[in-house]
Amino acid sequence: MPRRSEAPLEALEELASIDDLLEHRVRLAICVLLSRHDAFSFTRLKELLRETDGSLGTHLRKLEDAGYLAVERTYQERRPVSWYRLSAKGRRQLGRHLESLTLLIERGR
Repeated sequence: MPRRSEAPLEALEELASIDDLLEHRVRLAICVLLSRHDAFSFTRLKELLRETDGSLGTHLRKLEDAGYLAVERTYQERRPVSWYRLSAKGRRQLGRHLESLTLLIERGR
């Protein structure tokens, strides 16, 4: 007969420390991409993530409103260009989120 036990407290702590904002694959992908590069334009993120303007804009706005992203609006050849970079807060939150996921996965093995 298999042994029954309560869920380990540590696993519950990792679940509680997962960042709700970064649970969505697009928002997580945005932060991971920006953690490896200085900045990306809206157009380049759209190409890389294969998202529509509206979908990508919504995800970027949520991250920006939470302070995870900084945006700089410029012009190139008279066209507006929005450049996104990961803020210090965004970098910290991404690190914590990935650490929590890693610990959770390790405990599941």
